[in-house]
Amino acid sequence: MAFGTYRKGARAERELVAFFSSHGFAVIRAAGSGVNSLSPDLLAFKRGKQYAIECKSWDRKSLSFEKERVRQMADWEETTGITYLIGWRVSREGWCLFPIHLLEEQEKTFTITLSKAKLAGRKPEELV
Repeated sequence: MAFGTYRKGARAERELVAFFSSHGFAVIRAAGSGVNSLSPDLLAFKRGKQYAIECKSWDRKSLSFEKERVRQMADWEETTGITYLIGWRVSREGWCLFPIHLLEEQEKTFTITLSKAKLAGRKPEELV
């Protein structure tokens, strides 16, 4: 991963941490997120609400994940019982959060278009 891409992603993660923290959530940013694909980037908890969030800052029309990564996310959600969300940040548009089951299986990946994510996903404000 390019260093600039890592910095952009880490900045986006910190932005989401600050948002949830400012709304009374206890938030954990996973050590080594972006490197260790076994755990989500963020965990956010507040009185019965609990989210595991994989953060992506990606200015494209679609977002794709390797099939093995999506399987790991689904297994993590099943094991913990914590809702696993993808948080997609697009420049000048902000965040869209959606459950992993909205990803559509392709030949080699699971993918979602930006238009579908915006239509079916939720803004962070809707989760607090």
